[in-house]
Amino acid sequence: MFKQSGVIPVLDDRLVLITARKSDRWIIPKGYVEKGLTPADSAAKEAYEEAGLIGKVHHNEVGQYRYRKFGKRFAVQVFPLFIETMLDEWDEMHLRRRRIVSPEEAFELLYHDELKTIVSVFFGIDR
Repeated sequence: MFKQSGVIPVLDDRLVLITARKSDRWIIPKGYVEKGLTPADSAAKEAYEEAGLIGKVHHNEVGQYRYRKFGKRFAVQVFPLFIETMLDEWDEMHLRRRRIVSPEEAFELLYHDELKTIVSVFFGIDR
């Protein structure tokens, strides 16, 4: 099982989703936990690189989800990131799309069912 961490990027009462690099699936910024960083700090770095988001990450995990890719299993720890700045230009801006959505829209757009549950619980959506 490969360990990753990701963020729910919170902007006021909405959140920011990005597309996966090789598909149009809507996801959250995530990636492998980098050596020397906590899972939360590593996830915040991914948000900066993948979505141009800068903010305060909370170190209390709000959930975990699992997925399979290339025949491998991944477990993703999810942390809230409260956005302070959205950059107009960022590292992966030509590889991904970024979209600000309501929690309800996110629930409809997100690809992973377990991630939908994490978002609905975090925002208090009754599903």
